[in-house]
Amino acid sequence: MKQSMSEDQQFIFDSIYTQVRSGFYSLEDVQNNIIEEIEDNGFEDEISEDWAYEQIDRVNEELLKESESWGENTQTTRLIAAFDELAESKIIALHYTGFTNDDGEYEVTEVERTLIDNDEKSEGYCFYHGQDMERAVRGEGLYISFQKINNVSDVVSREVAQKIVEVLQKHNLKVDWNGKAATRIFLPDFKWERIYNEDDRDLLNYNYVIDAILLNK
Repeated sequence: MKQSMSEDQQFIFDSIYTQVRSGFYSLEDVQNNIIEEIEDNGFEDEISEDWAYEQIDRVNEELLKESESWGENTQTTRLIAAFDELAESKIIALHYTGFTNDDGEYEVTEVERTLIDNDEKSEGYCFYHGQDMERAVRGEGLYISFQKINNVSDVVSREVAQKIVEVLQKHNLKVDWNGKAATRIFLPDFKWERIYNEDDRDLLNYNYVIDAILLNK
């Protein structure tokens, strides 16, 4: 079925696939996001709301069926626990920060600004963004960016990365990193497994990261 999609339909389908499988959005949120995306790209003449809703339902049904075999402790669950532990040790660890590395760095800077307002500073940061998520939901591994704010020392960068790697490994995640300051951390076998639940903490509201760091001042 996917073979018969136009380039524009494929573009929208890929966005649907990532958003539904990310587990960050309710189906209603995905519907609203996608309709907005169709309009922003001027695809209304080619892509109907009905088609978009049909794809959203199909991807969601496949996800629900697949999830029956996951078990409790998915890699995603372990990643969230690892990021929580990093926050407790003053490393800003953010989920799904916009679409690019620049978006991630912007979000990190915003968190740091709030910390400084509360007489605190981070010891480093890490995040993955929307393009990383696209790969992860397809089971192609997960890249994680890292650094320390306003840092120009490779030694400090490597120390931050080493701390992140240790915590990820502690949570039974396979990590691939070559020890270089300019190379992102990679989780090679990572497959994103998460279903949206309105009762779950909102991982896209980064206040809980700020709270975790300030609680451990």
